[in-house]
Amino acid sequence: MKKRLPKGWSPFVVLLLLLSLWEIIVRLADVPEWFLPSPTAILHEAITGWSNFSGHMFSTVQLAVLGFIIGTSIGLLTAMLLHVVPFLREAVYPLLILSQNIPIIVLAPLLVVWFGFGLLPKLIVITLVCFFPITIAALDGFKQTPQDLKTYMMMAGASSKQLFWKLELPYSLSSLFSGIKISATYSVMGAVISEWLGAQTGIGVYMTLASSSFRTDRVFVAIFAIMIISMLFFAIIRIAEKRFIRWRIKEEEKE
Repeated sequence: MKKRLPKGWSPFVVLLLLLSLWEIIVRLADVPEWFLPSPTAILHEAITGWSNFSGHMFSTVQLAVLGFIIGTSIGLLTAMLLHVVPFLREAVYPLLILSQNIPIIVLAPLLVVWFGFGLLPKLIVITLVCFFPITIAALDGFKQTPQDLKTYMMMAGASSKQLFWKLELPYSLSSLFSGIKISATYSVMGAVISEWLGAQTGIGVYMTLASSSFRTDRVFVAIFAIMIISMLFFAIIRIAEKRFIRWRIKEEEKE
C-alpha cells in the first residue's frame, strides 16, 4: 500500500526541492554571492543579522496591521453604502475600478508632496491597496443572498435594516473573508512600498540599503520575510474565517 504525504505538506516538499536545486546550481556553477547567494548563505545572514533586521521587520508589521485595519474598515463601509444606495453604486463603482488602474508606485511620490514624510502617506498607500478587494468581495457577497429567504423575511415584516443585518451581511461573510485574505497579503507589500517613501525603519528601508551596498543575501532575507509575514497574515484570517462562518463551511463541505 502506497504511503501518501499528509494533507497540506505537498507545497512544502516542492519548496524544499526547489531550494535544494537552487543550492546545487549555485554551488556547482560557482555563482558569486553578490549576484545570487545560495539558500544556506541567505539563512546564515538571516540568523547572524537578526538583531539588525528584527527592528525593521516589526516596524513593517505594525504599519501593515494598522493600514490593513483602516483599509478593511473603509472597504466594508464603502461596500455597505454602495449596497444600500443603488444610485450611488452605479455612479461610484466605475470610479473604484479606475482607481485600481493607477500604479501605487507612481502615486506614492505625489502623496509625499501632498502630505509630507510622516505616517499619513504610508497609511494612504496601504489603504488604497487593501480597500478595493474588500469592497468588491462584500458587494458580491450581498448579492449572493438567496432570494427566497429575502422574500420570506419581507413577508414576515422585516425592515430593510433587519434584512441587511440579519440576512444579507451574514451571507456575505464567505465572500467578505475572501477579500480580507487578499487584502491581508496586499497590506504587507503596501507597507514595504510605503516605506520607500522615506521611512527611517522597515523592511523597505532595509531592502534599499542592502541593494545599494550589493548585499544580495540581505535582499533575499527581506523577500523571504515578506513572504512569511504575508502567509502568517493569511493563516490568521483563515482561522478567523473558520470561527465566524462554521455553518457556511459545513454547507460547502456537504455540497
